[in-house]
Amino acid sequence: MSEEAKSTGPVRMVAIENMVENIRYKSQILARTNKIDSAVSAAGFVGFVAGLLTALILILLPALLMR
Repeated sequence: MSEEAKSTGPVRMVAIENMVENIRYKSQILARTNKIDSAVSAAGFVGFVAGLLTALILILLPALLMR
């Protein structure tokens, strides 16, 4: 009977450690996603203006040079 109690202990610990590692991994992914989302939100206006200026230069400069 005591051998059964000893054999189930480490197996349960391995399962718990695997679940904890899985939760830790998912929380790290969630934290990274939140950081990226906040960085994109903070730089959204600057990126929009830079993209707009780049697009205008790429469209208007060749049109002006073709005259």
